[in-house]
Amino acid sequence: MSDTDTQIDVTFAELGLPASILAALEYDKPTPIQKACIPALLSGRDVLGMAQTGSGKTAAFALPLLSRIKADLACPQLLVLAPTRELAVQVAKACKEYAQKMPGIKVLAIYGGQRYDLQLQALRQGPQVVVGTPGRLLDHLRRGKLDLTHLQGLVLDEADEMLRMGFIDDVETIMAELPKGHQTALFSATMPEAIRRITRRFMRDPEVVHIQSHVRTAPEITQHYWLVYGLRKSEALVRFLEAEPFDAALIFVKTKNATVEVAERLEQSGLRCAALNGDMNQSLREQTLERLKDGRLDILIATDVAARGLDVERISLVVNYDIPMDCESYVHRIGRTGRAGRSGRALLFVDQRERRLLGNIERTLRLTITPVELPSNQQVAAQRLSKFATQVSQQLESHDLEQYRGLLLKLGAGEEQDLESLAAALLKIAQGDRPLILPPEVAYEQRTTATRGLRERDAERFPRERRAGGDRDRARSHADMMLYRIEVGRDDGVEVRHIVGAIANEGDFSSRNIGNIKLFPAHSTVELPKGLSSDLINHFARTRILNKPMRLQLIGETSPTAPRRERFERSNTGRAGERSSRQEYRPAKRFRTAVDFNQP
Repeated sequence: MSDTDTQIDVTFAELGLPASILAALEYDKPTPIQKACIPALLSGRDVLGMAQTGSGKTAAFALPLLSRIKADLACPQLLVLAPTRELAVQVAKACKEYAQKMPGIKVLAIYGGQRYDLQLQALRQGPQVVVGTPGRLLDHLRRGKLDLTHLQGLVLDEADEMLRMGFIDDVETIMAELPKGHQTALFSATMPEAIRRITRRFMRDPEVVHIQSHVRTAPEITQHYWLVYGLRKSEALVRFLEAEPFDAALIFVKTKNATVEVAERLEQSGLRCAALNGDMNQSLREQTLERLKDGRLDILIATDVAARGLDVERISLVVNYDIPMDCESYVHRIGRTGRAGRSGRALLFVDQRERRLLGNIERTLRLTITPVELPSNQQVAAQRLSKFATQVSQQLESHDLEQYRGLLLKLGAGEEQDLESLAAALLKIAQGDRPLILPPEVAYEQRTTATRGLRERDAERFPRERRAGGDRDRARSHADMMLYRIEVGRDDGVEVRHIVGAIANEGDFSSRNIGNIKLFPAHSTVELPKGLSSDLINHFARTRILNKPMRLQLIGETSPTAPRRERFERSNTGRAGERSSRQEYRPAKRFRTAVDFNQP
């Protein structure tokens, strides 16, 4: 087992990565799991990594395995299995960024819910890296559309999550069909027996890397997140910065281009800001930081690389405009405020598809980040008026007001205007491009209530009630479940795990929230929590299992009395022997009495 705690600080270049990979990296120092895994994978060894989500494991396997890909061979050479489509998209995006200096490398994400024809067209173009969910990858393998004869590397990302979601059988089936001689890397936060069985069966003397997460945040930092909806992120950022009192703010984005784009948007709104990125020379960087320190700038937009080691006492607000991919980056970012015992605030923008990353951060840090509402026009207007009133108060203390009193009398001379009306007109002129009176938002609020998104609306109906230390969410009773029918059954080749995986993936909630499942030849029944939105139900109706739409339909409330359930089943089967041959999925006893809705 690798002891990463005793290793001295090294750079990516010292780990042996090629120049094409190093050129795409925006940071120099690897995390502990990267220091341990990269040399082992570069040497051709299998790796078994045990680390919490957010430890930087994506780069730990992607960087060394990408460096071994042959760009002139247009077929899959690296296969990554991920439990959810969100993680598959995230890993594929990271691989594209790491391979941006490697001409000819194509990366493809494959997952359920995406059109088959689009995926088949992309597969025909010969991607060297394929990232996907087990069910959809297995479908393509069985259809003969995914050729893995030249596979060099296989990665199982978050294997314990795949086990919990019922994909482990699919994973073993895929691994059994792969050619011999490939390199395997498996990453899991925990190591249940089913995962150990895979390591014994499919891995060759793996290098075991166990990383204990020690990241913590300062208690002086108040942390909130805003779920992106209604407005574009740049417009919402302006609102938060205008409504939020702060001395100086630091905005974190992912790319160098984004620093410039966001800075331009804030400048258009009259905010004093500047970009800070790796393309700036040292002299310009120092000048920018000096302007922030002495108050000539209020806002800095930076990447992680540019902000390393930044310690400006004025910074009281940190905004994660783009959510970081790992927990260490998040802690580093918000640590730019609340330093040396000072208080600070951190705000995180979370897109709908990034809610899983938010859950990862919360679990790793063992805390709950509370949501915050978008500031209204009235709040923005109140802040503008307050700042304007401060400027007026400062001018009232000036010694040269007498000269302007004379000008005021001249402006009102010859017209029957009272001084109050004249002052109001001057106030209207003085506001410039930032009006002090903003229109009400009744129409906007009504619109966003209806279009906030399926998952957010259901999350509001079933709020997560997490506790520090990993305590289980509050139980929901069996009476809180509803019975649904789906139009896929045993004759379609469907198994319980397929239903659990499809609903958990498409609904973005834990498989623990799924109640009893019963399989019949032509259909199945499943228990789901009460109160699901009609939009989410319609979404499930279009969701496909083994390329057949579920067509989810509500039957009624579940009941602890069996006769009512059995009468329904007899009335819907039409065949006497069907009930006796059905398959049943009954969660463990605690699942029938407790439903953990929206548990990450």
